[in-house]
Amino acid sequence: MPITILLADDHAMVRRGLHVFLTTQQDMKVVGEASNGQEALAQAEALKPDVVLMDLHMPVMDGIETARRMRTLLPETRIIVLTSFSDQDHVVPAVRAGVKGYLLKDIEPEDLAVAIRNVHAGQVELHPAAAGQLMHVMASSDWSINEQQPQHIPTDRSADSQHQEPKQKGKSTEASLGGLDMLTRREQEVLGLIAQGLSNKEIAVQLVITEKTVKTHVSHLLDKLGLADRTQAALHAVRNGWVV
Repeated sequence: MPITILLADDHAMVRRGLHVFLTTQQDMKVVGEASNGQEALAQAEALKPDVVLMDLHMPVMDGIETARRMRTLLPETRIIVLTSFSDQDHVVPAVRAGVKGYLLKDIEPEDLAVAIRNVHAGQVELHPAAAGQLMHVMASSDWSINEQQPQHIPTDRSADSQHQEPKQKGKSTEASLGGLDMLTRREQEVLGLIAQGLSNKEIAVQLVITEKTVKTHVSHLLDKLGLADRTQAALHAVRNGWVV
């Protein structure tokens, strides 16, 4: 069964370009288009697409409100934002609204196709710039999103630590409890770069390894930390103070 997609953008040329490209993907099918948020919501209710590819700035109802209502009405439909904006004022509300992807319109066509497949499979896709904004907010406040995050569970060892020497910054007992000690040195490096918003390709260049090797490290660290995707891994790293 092909991935059914609804396009929502107030620019007809953007919709046309996306439609033409996506029809070249054998595993995808564009089932509808909308020029504003209200139309997108109505089309989504009628068509129940697997994925909605949506701009943020649309008339009648903007993308944030549309995503919020759509997530309530159609929890199985996954929403990907495709926009020109990567600032905090756009990224944070979109993630809070429940989008599973936040991409910029300068994305390469083939990368867009991969992102759609990944989101349809249950992963989260964030442009590095958007991920960086999210990490900055997470590191500087108590803000949280509706993602299941591993929590520190008090143990006898953590209780006894009150009578031990003060914790040092970095690989502290708290970090150990969060799972950092389960990762190899290279996996820790990869995790730190993920938390900075780098893509697999950028991580490969920085660590002078292949992109395939980066993907292997990402897979291993996700398994060890019991996390679903790289976004949860980045949030977990920031919450535990493993990155600045």
